Amino acid sequence: MRKSEVKILVIHGPNLQLLGTRQPGVYGKQSLAAINRLLRQDAARTGARLTIVQSNHEGEIVDAIGKAKGAYQAIVINPAAYTHTSVAIRDAIEACGVPAIEVHLSNIYAREKFRQTSLIAPVCHGQVSGFGVLSYRLGLQAAIHAVKT
Repeated sequence: MRKSEVKILVIHGPNLQLLGTRQPGVYGKQSLAAINRLLRQDAARTGARLTIVQSNHEGEIVDAIGKAKGAYQAIVINPAAYTHTSVAIRDAIEACGVPAIEVHLSNIYAREKFRQTSLIAPVCHGQVSGFGVLSYRLGLQAAIHAVKT
C-alpha cells in the first residue's frame, strides 16, 4: 500500500444484490457488479483502495462497521431499507469514529413518507441521494475528500 493510499469500506445494504432487475425505474438498470466496477475504477484513479461488502443482514453490517476503526479511513454506505429502521447501524457508525458518507440511488425524500426519514444521516459526514449510480461515485469522492481535509 502506498503511504498516501486511502482505504475505504463500501457497504451495500439489503436487496442491493438485485440491482439491475429490481424496480429499474427507481433504482436504475445497472447491476451491483457494474456499480462496484465503476467505484473501483474511480478509486484507482485517486489512489484509494476499496473493500466492498453487501449484506442483507443488519448484524453483518454492524459487524463490518465495528471493524472499520483502524482499518479504514472512511465508509461509503447505502443502508438501503435499514436507512429508515436501524438504530443499530446508526449507533455503529457513531461509535466507530470513521467518517461515513450515506448514499442512495433514489431520492429518498421524494418517495413514500416512511422512506423520507434517515436514522443514519445525522451520524454521517454527509449524504448523497437521487442521482442513481452517480450518488455512489459522488459519495466516494466525498469520502476521499473527508479523509484528505
